[in-house]
Amino acid sequence: MRLTPSLGLALLIATGGLCSTASAAEAEPRTINVSGQGEVQAEPDRALISLGVESRKPKLEEARAEVAKAVEAALKLTRDLKIDSKHVRTTRINVQPEYNWENETRERNLIGYYVSRQVEVDLRDLEKLGQLLERAFDLGINQVGDPQLDSSKRRELERKALAEAVQDARLNAEAVAQAAGARLGPPRMISATSGFVPPPIPMRAKAMVAMEASDSSQSYQSGQMGFNATVQVQYDLIPGSTP
Repeated sequence: MRLTPSLGLALLIATGGLCSTASAAEAEPRTINVSGQGEVQAEPDRALISLGVESRKPKLEEARAEVAKAVEAALKLTRDLKIDSKHVRTTRINVQPEYNWENETRERNLIGYYVSRQVEVDLRDLEKLGQLLERAFDLGINQVGDPQLDSSKRRELERKALAEAVQDARLNAEAVAQAAGARLGPPRMISATSGFVPPPIPMRAKAMVAMEASDSSQSYQSGQMGFNATVQVQYDLIPGSTP
């Protein structure tokens, strides 16, 4: 049977389409996707501490004087503890008038003033943490935030956790590939996240701590920080196990 030119062209196009589909299927890479975990433990070596004082008085001058006295005492304490002044800063003073609403007259009456200020300390010697916190209370500081423990080697430790996570991912991929009778090629894609888990807070407030007869300023332990990393890796998968 003789094909007409148009029919022959149609068959040629169809055959070419099948070949393209087969080539695309053969060219599609074989890959494997795995995850990996990494964790590094380290002791913190610094703490961010907020020492605040607030006062409510009928007269503004009285409230400001009380706050100023406590702040100056806290600053002197940091000098006595030989904390570098470049790691100590004070926030601007906050002043708010306070009113009482009278239902009968439908008016508000000024009853006094609220004044507050904070001293923020980036403490690089944790052995001084207990002394700083407890002596600050004795000097009139009445608002102390939870110490934010950290490490000066944070970036280095996070990178170490990431490296461990990548190694863990490769070991996982090799185990899967070997079980499937294949071997790994190079990684095609890697995504990673990292973070850290702070240690337990050494203390929350003086009123919540059972004070002992001994020098409790030396009894605070910072615990361990955990630096965690997770990676997602896509590897090429090569058929046939390694000989």
